[in-house]
This record gives sequence, C-alpha cells and structure tokens, in this order.
Amino acid sequence: MPDLLSRILHAITAHSYTPIKAKPLFKRLNLDEGQYPEFRKTLRELIRTGRLTVGRNQTIRAADPHGTITGIYRRAQAGHGFVRPHTVDGTFKADVYIREDKTLDAATGDEVLVRVTRAATHIKDAAGEIVRVLERATRTFVGTYFERDREALVRVDGTVFSHSVAVGDPGAKGAKPQDKVVIEMLRFPSQDGRGEGVIVEVLGPHGDPGVDTLTIIRAFGLPEAFPESALAEARQVASLFDESDNAGREDFTQELVITIDPPDAKDFDDAVTVVIDPHSKHWILTVHIADVGAFVKPGGALDVEARKRATSVYLPQKVIPMFPEVISNGLASLQEGKLRYVKTVQMEFSPGLQKGHVRFANGVIRNRKRFTYDEVQGVLDSLSASPNGAAAPDETRPDGAVAKPDVDPEIVAMIRRMRDLALLLRKKRFKRGSLELEMPEAVLEYDENGRVSGAHFAEHNLSHQIIEEFMLAANEAVAEHFSKYEVPFLRRVHPAPSEEKLEAFAQFADILGYRIKRAQDRFELQRVLHETADKPERAAIHFALLRSLKQATYSPIQDEHYALASQDYCHFTSPIRRYPDLQVHRLLDRWIKEGTASADVAELTALGEHCSKRERRAETAERELVKLKILTYLSGKLGEQFDAVITGVADYGFFAQAEKIPAEGLVHISSLVDDYYWYDETAHTLEGRRTKRRFRLGDRVRLEVSRVDIPRRMLDLRLANSPGTAPKPVVDEVPSYGKTPRIVRKNKKRR
Repeated sequence: MPDLLSRILHAITAHSYTPIKAKPLFKRLNLDEGQYPEFRKTLRELIRTGRLTVGRNQTIRAADPHGTITGIYRRAQAGHGFVRPHTVDGTFKADVYIREDKTLDAATGDEVLVRVTRAATHIKDAAGEIVRVLERATRTFVGTYFERDREALVRVDGTVFSHSVAVGDPGAKGAKPQDKVVIEMLRFPSQDGRGEGVIVEVLGPHGDPGVDTLTIIRAFGLPEAFPESALAEARQVASLFDESDNAGREDFTQELVITIDPPDAKDFDDAVTVVIDPHSKHWILTVHIADVGAFVKPGGALDVEARKRATSVYLPQKVIPMFPEVISNGLASLQEGKLRYVKTVQMEFSPGLQKGHVRFANGVIRNRKRFTYDEVQGVLDSLSASPNGAAAPDETRPDGAVAKPDVDPEIVAMIRRMRDLALLLRKKRFKRGSLELEMPEAVLEYDENGRVSGAHFAEHNLSHQIIEEFMLAANEAVAEHFSKYEVPFLRRVHPAPSEEKLEAFAQFADILGYRIKRAQDRFELQRVLHETADKPERAAIHFALLRSLKQATYSPIQDEHYALASQDYCHFTSPIRRYPDLQVHRLLDRWIKEGTASADVAELTALGEHCSKRERRAETAERELVKLKILTYLSGKLGEQFDAVITGVADYGFFAQAEKIPAEGLVHISSLVDDYYWYDETAHTLEGRRTKRRFRLGDRVRLEVSRVDIPRRMLDLRLANSPGTAPKPVVDEVPSYGKTPRIVRKNKKRR
C-alpha cells in the first residue's frame, strides 16, 4: 500500500495531470486488474484524510496544499492546541496553531483534518481550524471520580480536557469519591458540552499502593497478561531446550565472558569479551547477544504478541516484558553459569583503532560472572589507585591491579582491557562529532512499605560507558555489514535538525554566555555540551538542544544517526526487550546460514512506524509514572526548601529543576510579590521594574514546595523566604476546575 499510495500521489500532483475519474486513473497507472480493490481502498483513504478531493463529475484532484492538512493534535494547558502535520515524501511541516474555539472535540493524540486559515510566515506560525476528527487516539481515559450536586463526574488526569466528564448515575460500578477509575468516552468534551462517559473499571482509592501504577497502565493502554497461546508456546520451547544440542553453533564456552547490568536487572541480553592478539597486538572485542530468535518462531503466538508490544516497558517497581518471563528472564537471559545461545559479533581493532576483520556467528556461551555497574566501578576505582592501572594494555606485563578479594585476577585484567578499549572508542566517536546530551535518569528510593521515600539522579560513570561503547560498536558493525551488501534492514535513524532549529538554539546558548559561531557545526555544539556538563546551566542547555533535535525512529530508509554521527546504525543488542532488534537478528541468522538475506522494504516501513509509536508510548508512560510518584512524595514535603536551576522563562513565571532530586516545577509570577516583573522575550528574563532583580535561564535559586496538583501532574514552587504574603502551601487532593489563573506580562520591557 505505501508504494501504491506514492504512485497515486505522484501521478495526481504531476504538472501534466488533468482531473480524471477513478477508473481512468487506475488505467493510467498501468496496474494489474487484481490491484483494483487495493487501489480503491487507498484512494478512499487519501480522500478521507484530505490529501485528495473529489471534484465535479467525480474527478480526482489534489487538495489545495494551503487549504487542508492532516496531522496529530495536541492540546496545551491553556486550552488552545497545535497540529503536527504528517510528513509527506519525507518533508516536515511546521505545527499549525488551533484556537480553543476552533478545536471541535479533538483530544490530544487524535488524527485530525485541519483547514488552514493563515499560512506560515517568518513572523507568524500557521493557524487553522479542525474540521473533522479522523481517528481517535483512544476512547479510554483514567481520572478521579467525584460527586457534585447529585451528579457523578470524573476529572480526567492531566490537562487533556479543561472540564470534568459526566459518567451517569452516582456510584456506578461501586465507585466512591476519590477513587481512580477508567472511563470510556461516549461523547468527547467540546466548547458546547462537558462530555459524557461510562465507568468501565474502578482501580481503587487515590493514594493506595499500586493504584498509581494501574492508573498509568490503563491510561496508556499498556498490555499486561500474555495470551494463553503465547504462554503455551513459551513453555513448550523451554521444555524442548537441550544444553547438549549445540549443532551449527560456535563454541565460546571456554572463553572468559561476563555481563554488566543494573543491580535490579532480571534479563541479561548482552555479554562481552576483550582480548589482545599476542601477535598483532590488535584488540579483539567480542559481543554476545541473547539469541531470542532461536526460541521465537516467526508468525507464531510468541512472535505475534511480541510484535504487537514491540518493546518492554520499564515502570518503577514493575516491568511489562515483551516476552513471557520463561523466555525473557529464563531461557534467553545470559545468566551466570548457564549455557546460552547467542548471536555473536567479533570485531578487530588496530592499536590506532582502525577497524579490521568483523565476523558474525551463531554461538553458545557460558557467562563466567554477572556484574553490576557498581561492582565494576569498584574494580575500576581500584585500578586507578594501582601503579599500573592506567598503563597501556600489555599482556606480557604483570597486571598490578588492586582488586577486591572476591574478583578473579583474570577478570580484573579483562576489565582493565575493557576500560582502555572503551575509552579509545569513545574518544574516536567524539572525534567524528558525536554529541552526548547529559540527561540524568531519575532513580526512586522506597521504604519498607514500597512507598517513595526519596529520589536522586542516576550516576552515569565509566562502568556504564564501557558497555555503552561496546554496544554502539556492535550495532554499527551489523548495520555497516548490511549496508555494504545492500540488504534492506530496520535502521535506527536520527535525521539532522533543521537549520532554523539550530540557529534558535545558538541564540539561546548565546544568552547564557556560550557563543556558537556556526550553529550547523556539530563540533561547536559538542563544545558547548562539554563546557556546560558540570555547570548549573547544564539542564537548560542540554534540554534546549534535545528539543531542537528530531526524534529517532526505526526505518529502512538510508539516513544518518545525527547524535551519534553515524551513517549506518541499527538496534541489535537488546532483542529481549525490543522487537526491531529481533528483526535484525533474523536477517543476520539467514546471512550466517545462507550467505544472503533479503527483506521487503514496505513491510519494514510499516514495522518501523509501529515500533516507533510503541517506543514513544512506553517512554512517555515511564516518565509519567516517575513524575506521578515524585509528585506524590513531594506532596508530603510542602514548604521544604532546595536549590534549583532555572530551565525556562515565560511571561507567567519561570520553570526550575531541582539540583539533587528529579523534579521540575513552576514559580508563578503571582508569587513574586516584591515587585512588578516584566518579561524580556529576547533575553529569556524576568526583571523587576523597581528592584531590577532578574531571573534568567541558568540562574541558581533557592525554592520551596508551594503546591502539588497530583491530578494535573503540576508542581508549583516559590522563592524560599520570599517577602510579602505568598500563598500557603497546599496539595490538591480533589480535582480542580477551570483553568489555572495566569497573569500576563508584556513581551518587552517598557522603553
């Protein structure tokens, strides 16, 4: 269908085209008669989505490019919204602004048809009105049940809707006030009505253990239980597994192989070995990846379910795996001491790090030792303290390492080699222009009852970087191999950002004192990222560049990975938790066995789009639950003070990120009671008219928790020890109504 769609659009948008009816158009395309049903189906879809129109006498013609567009709608907290147009032939278009009274009943994520009422200029964005909702993102929502004036209502979580939704008679499904419930929308809220739904599930009282996790699972439609057919197939392949049956596999069981993972990891899908050839002095890096494909038959129940899920979802205290645990945590997991099947990539590097021979194999290993990152970091720290710890690798020289008593000296020696090779790979990657954004991961701390007792940022130390570099090398090696032999495969692509986005980032960085001479120069970007890595303005700079970049996706179309500065890249190293990796494994398996491989580009395109969407859903759900748990924790810390860095400034206040806990909130301008503040849009600054006090991006401030709105996922902060009568700290335990009050300031200082 994608090829047929392109052919239809190409024919109709050609300069020589004159509007004709469907049947003559079909003949002009020289299609087989058997393709006519698919042609009609594709034509109807193009008309439905507004890309084609039907004129007089049923003639088919292209829609006015400035008249209508289709895209995905997202609602802003203030009530208005934006539509991101679909890409056409790889061309991205700017978002279209939709006024609140022009949104119909569209909800965030819906696919909509928009009539463009104002074309984009260099001064103003395009604007339009939604004329039709083409497809709902979902009809299922999660919210808090309450009753008012003998009416049953649900306040949907977040800022999806500005009003609560009526849900019929009070007490339906046994719901009680403050219960979290799942509703199915019957009539979506609009300017003319609050909307109507029906309660389909009661999750439990707000604040009860586990209810927050269920809330996110239902809100994002995450799968939980596996179908019985998939479980039965998993049990069957597990019962048939025979450790002595290694036919057709290369035996690596006598080699020193280790895994390094987080302490709470259950599925181990990568293991490594690093040696130095005694004759050539070349590095030999061997990466073993769990051979999930050996247990998952294409088209079988396990495969169908994994393809549908596309990824594992890692929620706090809960994992929703792509495969049943008998596979993900058992049969395919590279557990210590267990014989396991692997896909192996062996790479040779010269002392100057020129890549030499690369080979692939179906292998079998026995993991010698399972390490955590902290354990390996302990060994690395001891190496740094030893006289020979930083020496260049030399197999003939005594190791001299000061290792922990429970770590085998042979393993310590290999960890040293791993460190040295990884640092060289990392240096080479940065030399080619790779960008490293410092985006620390949030780590939650729990008490004995499973409630959040604190939070901090994860440390990304050398032990993490070692595995990261080795996995990047393996992913590139596989992608380069398939590219060399022109085998279509599912790439991991990250298109270069637009010049406009980079110029805007350069102006932003300049405000904070980091001048970028040429915004398109990735080495200039790299320099700024490095210079701010340990500065208070790190969060503002790194997040700003992240927002300037396009999203990484899965696609068979040749394109670079901009952030990694890699021309050929794919995901190969995590087949237990990512379906695209399994697809690459299957191609590699055919190559290893037959010396050739192929794939259908149209099928890969559809699979890439599906996996990209599922990946974004998983990431958003993970972030949302972490945010929800942190807000719940902070709701018991009202008035508590902490240091923070300003990460955004607007006419209604400024956003700040706490330095030691992963929480960002808003200091509303109404809480700045010591002066009347003006917003300088060009300098991203709020400045007091009388005191000249300034709040600008990157500034450090002392704040305190003022208000926590859990249903809306909002954190309000205020300056610590601020003068005047700031509002008392409050936590919203009941849904609020209407819009958040907003004080508007002029966009420029008074001249």
